[in-house]
Amino acid sequence: MAAPSGRSDRWLWAALLPAALLCLAARAAEEPSTADFDVRPGGGVHSFSRSLGDYTCAFTYSAQGGTNEQWQMNVGVSEDNLLFSCSIWRPQGKSYLFFTQFKAEVKGAKIEHAMAYSQAAAGGQSDVPLKQEEFEITETTVSHREGKFRFELSKLMIVAKTPRDEL
Repeated sequence: MAAPSGRSDRWLWAALLPAALLCLAARAAEEPSTADFDVRPGGGVHSFSRSLGDYTCAFTYSAQGGTNEQWQMNVGVSEDNLLFSCSIWRPQGKSYLFFTQFKAEVKGAKIEHAMAYSQAAAGGQSDVPLKQEEFEITETTVSHREGKFRFELSKLMIVAKTPRDEL
């Protein structure tokens, strides 16, 4: 078999390079993603969302009191592509805002496990979970339970199962 000439090597690289860059970009899109956002009081309904591949996590809320608080949202997909995770929290631990409502929704996957907390772990403190009666979980959402929620929220954790393609 003859060795490839320099001219055909250039053509091969010209053909393969865009495909290689596309694969790298797709791989980078699957890396976990963390974003900062402000939770704003004032009673209006606000939303923040992040997507990773075919999956999206959206946080919708209304809060009163205080000033803006910096929160974070982290989304990720497991290496085997079977689980999508979404975490929403206040890194400083406890929020001083009064949440009148909240809902976290995942798109592209079904919730397997979720938990809501009135206080997030920070400064030697542990997570403090909401009482089970304060929130509800469906296939795609975690939200406050009207009349039961006590207005405190500092963290939401969601693990959702992604659809599997059967061979």
